[in-house]
Amino acid sequence: MFTDHAWNDIRPILTAIETHPFVIGLGDGSLDSDKYAYYMAQDALYLADYGRVLALAAAQAPSVTELQFWADSATATAVTERELHARYVADFDNVEPSPTCTAYTSFLANCATRGSYALVAAAVLPCFWIYDHIGRRLLDALDHGEHPYAGWIQTYADPAFNEASRRAQELTNAAVDPLPLEHQQQALRAFRTAARYEYMFWDAAWRQETWPV
Repeated sequence: MFTDHAWNDIRPILTAIETHPFVIGLGDGSLDSDKYAYYMAQDALYLADYGRVLALAAAQAPSVTELQFWADSATATAVTERELHARYVADFDNVEPSPTCTAYTSFLANCATRGSYALVAAAVLPCFWIYDHIGRRLLDALDHGEHPYAGWIQTYADPAFNEASRRAQELTNAAVDPLPLEHQQQALRAFRTAARYEYMFWDAAWRQETWPV
């Protein structure tokens, strides 16, 4: 299956994410609050555009069942997850997207407008799957006493989010597996690139990245 190959392909990226100081600090609660606030602001901007890309995936879906999944995911992204960010971002419209946020969302939009349902499914999958993976990994090590980021961890370790991640994997397999090898490789490159952007997004938050000029 596509997802078996794709997950194995990004193993070095996953290791880099798991061992990044931002993710480690998020897990043990030691992450500087300014870095977390920066991340939450950028993530709110990212999710707004990610929701639009999910809606484009819904528009290209070959069945009503698939359309409903991507459309429901777009709604959850725009409403439910953004509620997690509201306490850290007073005015979403006055936050400037970072270079990494801009590049990541532009990449996803490009994948969504190239006329390939399989390509956009592969491109949006890492955001589901990697967050599910990291959320459950951090929950396993969570000290259930006082923890400043317990809410974030519990959001992405939630069984409902795990189910959404699993369903996104199934739909991506169904879209990619029947394709000719050349198109499967394009989907794999999109998946790998999005996974790299996931690493870069956390790294940008750690550095509190700004535009150079």
